[in-house]
Amino acid sequence: MVADKHEDKEWQQEKERVTEVVDEIKRKMISLQSRAKDLREDVIDIRREFWEDVTVNIEEMDDKIETEASIKQQQEFLSERERSHGQVSERLDILRRLEDKPYFGRIDFLEDGQEEEKNIYIGLASVLDKEEEDFLVYDWRAPISSMYYDYPPGPAQYDTVDGNISGEITLKRQYVIRNGDLKGMFDTGLTIGDHLLQAVLGNQASTKMKSIVSTIQREQNQIIRNEKANVLIVQGVAGSGKTSAALQRVAYLLYRYRETLTSEQIVLFSPNPLFNSYVATVLPELGEDNMQQMTFYQFLHRQLDDSFQLETPFEQMEFYLQKQADNYEARVEAMHYKASLPYKGLIDHFLERLASDGIVFRNITFRGETILTKQMIEEYFYQTEGTLAIPDRLEQVANWILHQLKQLEKEEREQDWVLEESELLEKADYVDVHKALQDESRFSEDTFDDFDREEELLRKRVVAAKLRPLRKKIKQLAFVDPLKTFRKLFTTEKVQADEIDSLPEKWEEICALTDEHLKHKYLSWEDAPGYIYFEKSLLGFDAQRAIQHLFIDEAQDYTPFQFALMKLMFPVSRMTLLGDINQAIYAHALREETLLSEKWQEKHERMELTRSYRSTAPIVEFTKSFMPKGHLIEPFERDGDTPILMEVEQQEMLIGKIMDQIEQYEQDGNETIALIGKTMEQCEQMYQQLKPYMEIELMTQEAHTFDKGIVVIPAYLAKGIEFDAVIITDASHDNFQDELERNLFYTACTRAMHHLALFSIGSPTPFMDDIPKQQYRHYKVHQIGNYGKE
Repeated sequence: MVADKHEDKEWQQEKERVTEVVDEIKRKMISLQSRAKDLREDVIDIRREFWEDVTVNIEEMDDKIETEASIKQQQEFLSERERSHGQVSERLDILRRLEDKPYFGRIDFLEDGQEEEKNIYIGLASVLDKEEEDFLVYDWRAPISSMYYDYPPGPAQYDTVDGNISGEITLKRQYVIRNGDLKGMFDTGLTIGDHLLQAVLGNQASTKMKSIVSTIQREQNQIIRNEKANVLIVQGVAGSGKTSAALQRVAYLLYRYRETLTSEQIVLFSPNPLFNSYVATVLPELGEDNMQQMTFYQFLHRQLDDSFQLETPFEQMEFYLQKQADNYEARVEAMHYKASLPYKGLIDHFLERLASDGIVFRNITFRGETILTKQMIEEYFYQTEGTLAIPDRLEQVANWILHQLKQLEKEEREQDWVLEESELLEKADYVDVHKALQDESRFSEDTFDDFDREEELLRKRVVAAKLRPLRKKIKQLAFVDPLKTFRKLFTTEKVQADEIDSLPEKWEEICALTDEHLKHKYLSWEDAPGYIYFEKSLLGFDAQRAIQHLFIDEAQDYTPFQFALMKLMFPVSRMTLLGDINQAIYAHALREETLLSEKWQEKHERMELTRSYRSTAPIVEFTKSFMPKGHLIEPFERDGDTPILMEVEQQEMLIGKIMDQIEQYEQDGNETIALIGKTMEQCEQMYQQLKPYMEIELMTQEAHTFDKGIVVIPAYLAKGIEFDAVIITDASHDNFQDELERNLFYTACTRAMHHLALFSIGSPTPFMDDIPKQQYRHYKVHQIGNYGKE
């Protein structure tokens, strides 16, 4: 910050410049508002007078063609006006944001070979001067702006379509501008975000994710602007800004390839619906439309017909954490195996054998009678060319069946039921038939057989209508029964000798459990990718080639099998995988069956974010201490209170002390407070105990939004979200023990921005043994209202 800003000449110059830029933005807004008003009136007038401006004449063919051309021309004119109005409105929205804060940074750059340096002011979007010739503000995504994030004062360079430009940054400056008024500025070096991050992270958490392009770090900028990698893996510790960088990467790509890429061609897989709403405002803040956002569960659900029941990943997580079911060990073994590529190999071998025998077909029936048996279809299929792929051979079978239906259609027209059905047709059908006969009579004067021709056309219409749904099903290959075929893998199918070594020990139990689920059309979370992969391989992949970029958040929760399925479903997409191996909380992660495991990254470009910005330094030091590679995590130097561990003897004491802690946090001004439990059952119990005394909300997997206040939430649903204060409701020895629960415990603790408190009934989790005593305050409560510090 300039020491004596009111007397400093440079401060006054900068202040005047802000005013000039804001005035120009206001001038542009007035002009655009007038333009928007004119366009809106044009659209209203065109809609109102649409048919008055179109000459409708369909008597002669030439007139009909002219009429269609006139309608098309009017439609195109209306679409152009509507499109222009939309573009003007979007630009107005951007200018409104810039009016408040036109820019946040500046670099002075002297290009090699030039005598005069260039002042480059950087903001959320570009602003040209009155003559539309020079930039008053450069968009943060412009190539020249990359130097602001990548270099300290000194030698610098940036890439353009014409090649690399090198030179020297002579000044690097940041601004604090609010309501169009300069509040502060400071010259800075490489770590451009520290001052602003201190201010931003020091504030209470919003219930919406903040997009702070002014504080992008160099390593985040490399992620945002990476255009070469087909698969980019970002391993980022909790609170390192990986999700923010991903969303800003989306905005950059939409800006960089604005002529060829739209938001509809980008998909983000997020961890839960709650997270979708949490990040929903980021892209609009950056002046871009939101991409498609969905959970992987929603994506898989769309691949299945409505008769299937699909388990959610959170239900699988609850099963794993409860550790109570009779088939527990076999199912956990299945979670590991069905996450792996050897399981995909098993399905591939099964598909190879189906090429010569074993596909289950369905009978084809019409009006309650079988017209083609499944044996006939099977016989025809296995007579087709065996070197062709199964989907291609099934297409041949479909064509053969459709040909059989043509013969059937001719025969059925003469049946008595057809005439009976024709008497029940709608009036419109009779009118259509009569018109068809009139059209025929134009070319012939022989009209003595009109009655017979009318009956013939009506019969034809009735049979065609009855066969239409069947034809549609045949084209969809509904004569194949993929579910019964898939069940063979777990029942009658004999595993080949070369596959036995890769099978889990409890394979027979897994087969029995899987078949029982499939028989009732129930797909467990570990079974869904395998079944969908099998069905698509059998019937043909309807690949989504329109999608150019796929972003996968919390990538450590995805299995190698799921990733293989995604590559087939999105064959032309570049992928950005973001995650933290320390937050791998699903069962498959214990055997490194996760996308972030190093053994799956040989052909992928990998980037790492090791500095955590979310939490205060004391919280980061606390959480990194009990993680295997915690020494690699760097805390951001933001001071705060050390975490609290409160050990109580009884459940009754626990509720009272948690209420006291909540009251303290509220008095300190914390607006978002989360009580985090391990399982949903624990959270529901805590919610029931607290709701008589305070306003509190229970977050379930169906939750899509949350407001400021107090929430109870299981750790696996809190991923990616942050709170001012976090209370771990049960950090006891019995609740957090194994290695997967270590990751879950870490995930829960790292949701805290400013304050973290842990409560334990009896001895705390053994993970606490790894944490130096000075990094937390430990209290033991011996009776209600009486506790002492350890």
